[in-house]
Amino acid sequence: MAFEFHSDWNTYFNQQYENSKNYVLPFITAHKKVDSQSMILEIGCGEGGVLKAFTDLGCKVVGVDLSPDRVKMAEGFMQPEIDKGLARFIAKNIYDVDFEHDFARQFDVIILKDSIEHIPDQEKIIGHLKRYLATDGKIFFGFPPWYMPFGGHQQICRNKWLSKLPYYHLLPKFLYKAVVKAAGENEATVQELLEIKDTGISIERFERIVKKTGYDVVAKTHYLINPIYRYKFKLEPRKQFAWISAIPFFRNFLTTCVYYLIGEKSAADARK
Repeated sequence: MAFEFHSDWNTYFNQQYENSKNYVLPFITAHKKVDSQSMILEIGCGEGGVLKAFTDLGCKVVGVDLSPDRVKMAEGFMQPEIDKGLARFIAKNIYDVDFEHDFARQFDVIILKDSIEHIPDQEKIIGHLKRYLATDGKIFFGFPPWYMPFGGHQQICRNKWLSKLPYYHLLPKFLYKAVVKAAGENEATVQELLEIKDTGISIERFERIVKKTGYDVVAKTHYLINPIYRYKFKLEPRKQFAWISAIPFFRNFLTTCVYYLIGEKSAADARK
């Protein structure tokens, strides 16, 4: 892969942890109390680095991921937290009935970081999350808008030029596929890139889904330079210029990451 940390899972875990501690957690706690009484769910938890910032506070966390291999890694990295009863990792689909039975209305915070852009039928999953939210629970989303320079996740390409070339994921699908295959990417990478092209989400579409599914936006931050780029490109994080954030559609092309915190509308607001 293009960035060495993807092949060094220990480094990757620590970078996700630091990013969560320094950016994700402060964004959430500015609007939602998080302490040792809090229950946290992460969907698409990967190796668990994001959740470690929350177990540091004594929170009980549950990480869910479709990949059994990544769940095993999370269990390895977070074994001390598991032994203390603070962490649990599950290789399962969030729609599974038994998961809902076990965790209905339990979580104070649900996290989807770099996940929603991989999920088909985003309206369905965002609406479904209400089943797991505790009273006054909040949902955090962090994702790259589809139209941003690397919104296609082309950094996963092994070809060094393709991995660093911006915006070409916006080509028509047949042409995009032809370019990636011609560069020698394997079939698994080609399929992953095409799946992301099908599920990539814009700022405007995300906000429409939030409203349609009965939530309010509690807080949002748009980034010109994604905080995780400190590790990928050695660039310091920088919030988006307010005037760019205010321009619908155009802002997607220059915004490398967005953070959102949403909560359920009250019954009175929902009737309006």
